[in-house]
Amino acid sequence: QVQLVESGGGLVQPGGSLRLSCAASVSIFSINTMSWYRQAPGKQRELVASIDSGGSINYLDFVKGRFTISRDNAKNTVYLQMNSLKPEDTAVYRCAATATPVGWSNPYTYWGQGTQVTVSS
Repeated sequence: QVQLVESGGGLVQPGGSLRLSCAASVSIFSINTMSWYRQAPGKQRELVASIDSGGSINYLDFVKGRFTISRDNAKNTVYLQMNSLKPEDTAVYRCAATATPVGWSNPYTYWGQGTQVTVSS
């Protein structure tokens, strides 16, 4: 099975930057789509950014121009570079991956444990 481990969260001041990492236990060639989600207390989970196997990227409108999703195939890792952070970005960020397990006909979504991002003065 696919295991995802996030890191890079923490406390940062408004306007600061953080880079989140998501390390996969398998080659990301085997993964259809890598995504970053976030959820703040009392709010609905939202898709922040995604990148598929063809390199197609999508961003949440609120983070467009500030966040960048990328991947390093050699390290089996995807990143979320977050610049110009705002207090509204405070949330638990989770990495998600869709992949088709051996012997399965349909893909399955795997989730990381989550990492806290807090933007505050």
